[in-house]
Amino acid sequence: MSELIMNSSDRKTALEDFTLRLLSGENGKMLMEKHQQVLGTVTPFETMQVLDALLLAGMPVDKVKAGVGKILNAFHKSLSSHQWEKPGKGHFIHYLMLENREAEKILDEIKTLNKSIFKGRVKEMAELTSRLRLLMLTLKEYELHYIKKENILFPYIEKVFPEYRCLQIMWSFHDDFRETLKQINRDLEDANPDYDILNKLIGKLFFIILPVIFREEQIVFPVALKAVPEKAWNDMMAQSIDTGWCYIDIADISTESAGIPSNSGGLIDLGSGLLSIGQVRTIFNNLPLDITFIDENDEVKFFSESQERIFPRSRAIIGRKVQNCHPPQSIHVVNEILAAFRKGERDSAEFWIQMNGRFIYIRYFALRNEAGEYRGTIEASEDITVARSLAGERRLLKWNTEK
Repeated sequence: MSELIMNSSDRKTALEDFTLRLLSGENGKMLMEKHQQVLGTVTPFETMQVLDALLLAGMPVDKVKAGVGKILNAFHKSLSSHQWEKPGKGHFIHYLMLENREAEKILDEIKTLNKSIFKGRVKEMAELTSRLRLLMLTLKEYELHYIKKENILFPYIEKVFPEYRCLQIMWSFHDDFRETLKQINRDLEDANPDYDILNKLIGKLFFIILPVIFREEQIVFPVALKAVPEKAWNDMMAQSIDTGWCYIDIADISTESAGIPSNSGGLIDLGSGLLSIGQVRTIFNNLPLDITFIDENDEVKFFSESQERIFPRSRAIIGRKVQNCHPPQSIHVVNEILAAFRKGERDSAEFWIQMNGRFIYIRYFALRNEAGEYRGTIEASEDITVARSLAGERRLLKWNTEK
């Protein structure tokens, strides 16, 4: 291959050749020498495009995820030197980056504390372990950062950047963070935790968070900043109010609508009654369960906005494929349910999970018109913790006065 790779088509071909061969187990050093020219100048846009190409070619997400570290190590010099204009105060990305800086400070504290623990000072172990527990609880707040990416940022990128599929890989690393942190906190509940196991888990946590921060700030954020329209960033800031921010205090955020059109005229004939738009919205938003509607094309068209949703939602997901609203590990389950609904093989599916001390009942219902044709799916999620504990009867009114 020529030493000088000038046009984008040749660069794309070279990068795809490199990544495919690297993940197939060929000699990395030889491959890097062969593609030295393009590897030294690879851009954030090209990085997302080449990872997307692997997934489009049918390579499983798990395999790309397992090899993405090797790929990005080869791209690291070019990506780390890439200069992009960081947005200032008031911009969604600005605050995401502030969250990253705070998370890095917490990681530094954990690192220092972990070193002290492994000096084996028996008299101080209880105090050190207690401090570690507090730091891990503080780090758990960082999940809000990932929730905003998954439910606000990613949907906007998907709308304007065709090669968005590699975001599934990043989401999978978010889930690794959640699971690893859960394991650490579970181990720390023990009065005498196994510090060797804890050390390995903490190391794993570092190798999840820090690479994701680099990938955000040197790949995803620069691409998003150029691809996403300016108005969308204002919408993201407005939507972030419901999700919240970790470690930082943001005042004077615009509360404008996220740009979803409303219909203020007339009443809606629901067959069993006539309701105004405001009444319909009030009813949905006060139901004791979360509702999400997916149409026959697998696109999210509506969700209820109760004050205490079980699972976070952002208005950015309206029009988004439901498959992109789930982590890679569960997409096959979503597709299986929708396929069965579409074929008429099933009319419902149900799951129940325990989350943060609550018992959550999740149900999916196929929607069909009078002719029996599939017209979409309703997802209903309900916290039934209290309902499961009920016994006997209550026939008389008794107000619950508990605070």
